Amino acid sequence: MTNGVKRAKLVPASDAPSNSSSSSSSAEMSTMAKNNSNKSNSKSTKKRKTFDPMAVTWMEKYSDQMEKIWSRLPNFVGSAIATCAIFLLGATMRGEWLLVVVHFAKHLGYGTVEKNGTSGEDETSASVDWAKISLENFYLQNLSWYWVAACSVSYTMYFAIGGFLHWYFYVRQRDKAEEWKCQPQKWITPELERHEIIIGTISLLLTSTFSACLACYISNGGPCSVYYKFDDYSWTWWFLSWPVIYIYLDYATYWLHRIYHTPWLYKHFHKLHHKYKQPTAFSVTAIHPVEILHIQICLCIPLFALPTHWVPYCTIAMYNYYHGIIDHSGINFKAYWWQPWQPDAIFHDNHHQYFHVNFGFNCFIWDKIHGTYRQKDRIYTEDTYYGKGKLISEATRNEIEADMEERDSENPLAYRDNKLIYKISKKELEGKKLE
Repeated sequence: MTNGVKRAKLVPASDAPSNSSSSSSSAEMSTMAKNNSNKSNSKSTKKRKTFDPMAVTWMEKYSDQMEKIWSRLPNFVGSAIATCAIFLLGATMRGEWLLVVVHFAKHLGYGTVEKNGTSGEDETSASVDWAKISLENFYLQNLSWYWVAACSVSYTMYFAIGGFLHWYFYVRQRDKAEEWKCQPQKWITPELERHEIIIGTISLLLTSTFSACLACYISNGGPCSVYYKFDDYSWTWWFLSWPVIYIYLDYATYWLHRIYHTPWLYKHFHKLHHKYKQPTAFSVTAIHPVEILHIQICLCIPLFALPTHWVPYCTIAMYNYYHGIIDHSGINFKAYWWQPWQPDAIFHDNHHQYFHVNFGFNCFIWDKIHGTYRQKDRIYTEDTYYGKGKLISEATRNEIEADMEERDSENPLAYRDNKLIYKISKKELEGKKLE
């Protein structure tokens, strides 16, 4: 990213001094200008080298050293490392990795066995001595260990891997943005970049705490509907649970996301996330604390609402978190051939660029069904709610000009067949039928 350093201009000396005093004065002014320039550059250099954990620009001073190491790696190794980094960031950023570890441990026979539901009812129905209430009553004994583990790993991965991905694309390949960036002509400002990291770290504290509580609760035998032996339920249900869990998680997220795009909720909560019209990987957690906790709670409902084997649930959750990073990366990642349901990264990048459209995440069919899929003959602004947009024929000249500018900033390489499917010609604007 740009580091904001501006070089001061030197004031030139007089070309033909008229006398010795003017020559002396001119030389003195030139010397003063040089000194001021040196001081300015020195201050700028110091500012650039200052370590600020809430910004990623500090990593740029290590770019040359990292490039020397990276250039020695074969291309396929570098791509594999970047892919693994994205997966690790998605899996660990909000503390869900701890839940996976707990489920795996319970699968191997470790941890406390869930208490029988009737006995739990008998215990709670008796008179409660509130003076003796402890974390153990809520299956949260040793919570502090879970919390420290969840937070330490989350923050380490957030800054280390998030920083690496920022360097890999936004620093190392900045001069080739047209080859990889969804909006190659537009960049998030350093101020907004720092802002999204600050908001992200606040949200990480909440989500890591929630994940720690949930992992601790399940590890200590808290009642839930998760099962670990394959023969606890039929194999038919085990295979059927994969699409059931996937559809629930994605469809619930679609509606939750869409609800937060209604006027009141958007202005008071979700608007914070839409400050970033050119999202980066750090944007994925730059969400209002109330909203991100709401999302996390909704995604945990299957663990308590229906018999859920830990393998399908954790696998699908990790898949979703991986694509959460991809969708917010601002990079023209495309779905593989075996993912016909999965939209490309430009789908959600369009959502940030045009606000109230394309609400889905890992399945675009919900937007197709509910009419919130982006249409070529409509414009979308921050003031056009509900995902339907406004017909171009009903838009003002200023709205059309602003929309055309946004369309021109999109990267054709981010779309299938490398074509700008939403680009409108002058003839089409003059009244010809839009496809």
